[in-house]
Amino acid sequence: MDVIGQMTAIAVVLLLLGGSLWWLRRRGVGGVVVRARGGGRRLECVERLPLGPQHTLHLVRVGDVELLVASSPGGCALIESTRRQVGQ
Repeated sequence: MDVIGQMTAIAVVLLLLGGSLWWLRRRGVGGVVVRARGGGRRLECVERLPLGPQHTLHLVRVGDVELLVASSPGGCALIESTRRQVGQ
């Protein structure tokens, strides 16, 4: 194969990978979605803050309780738990 053919093949593969990733994220496979059986969502990931390649802070809402959770390769740890005020 010549150089143009090789570059075209690489570009096609990268476009297919990018399109597949976009399609999976649109379908909800790219992220975690937890739904209650009653139809409404009870567990919601409010925010995620990467601290490094393997360390992340997660702000999770369960009903009216917000949890700050740290995750690392060693496991997860609850940092803080607060109950939301009415009207927030």
